[in-house]
Amino acid sequence: MRVLVVEDHEVLARTLGTGLRREGMAVDVVLDGDAALEHVALTRYDVVVLDRDLPGVPGDEVCRRLVARRSPTRVLMLTAASTVRDRVTGLTLGADDYLPKPFDFAELVARVRALGRRAAGPRPPTLEVGDVTLDPSSRAAFRAGRRLALSPKELAVLECLLAHAGVALSSEELLERVWDEAANPFTNTVKTTIGRLRAKLGDPPVIETVREGGYRIAAP
Repeated sequence: MRVLVVEDHEVLARTLGTGLRREGMAVDVVLDGDAALEHVALTRYDVVVLDRDLPGVPGDEVCRRLVARRSPTRVLMLTAASTVRDRVTGLTLGADDYLPKPFDFAELVARVRALGRRAAGPRPPTLEVGDVTLDPSSRAAFRAGRRLALSPKELAVLECLLAHAGVALSSEELLERVWDEAANPFTNTVKTTIGRLRAKLGDPPVIETVREGGYRIAAP
C-alpha cells in the first residue's frame, strides 16, 4: 500500500511515516500542501493522510483538488478541531474519513488499512492461491497451514502478487507499490526481496519469473 502523509508538524509527520512503514506500508512524507499536490500529480497513492491546517495550499484545498481529479486515492483528514461541524465539513469536502487529534496510532493504522482496501477495489478478506494464503487484516501469511516468518516488505510483495494472481508485475511496478520515494530504482532491491520470499515460501516454487515481464504468481 502506498501512503502519503501530509503534516506540517515535522516531528509528528516523521513519526507517522516511521510507524506506518513498520506496518509494511510504502510511505512518503511532506510538510505542506504545495508539496502534497506535486506528489499526487506524479505518484498514485492508495491513501493520503492529510492535515487540514497546512501552510501554503490548505488541506481543504488539497482535498478538493484530489476529488476534482476523480482520483481513486482515499483521503483520511486529520485536524485538531473535533466538533461535529468540523467533521461534517471535512467529509463534505470529499474526505473519506476523519480523525481528530490527538489520536491513537493503532486506530490510525486501522483506518488507513480500511481506506486502502477501498482504494484497491473489492477483494476477498483472505487472498489465496493454491496452498498460499494471506490475511491482510492480521498481516499473516501461510503456506500449507504453516505460518511464514516474513518481513514487512516481503509480506507486502506477496500481498501485491497474490492480489494480481496471473498477472506479471514488473520490478518497477513492485517498487512503486511497496517501496517509497527514497528507494533507489537502480538497485536490485526487488530482486533481493523476491529471492528471500521464494526461499521462505519453499518448494514447489510459487513465484514465477516472466521474461521481460517481471514476477507472477500463476492463477489457479
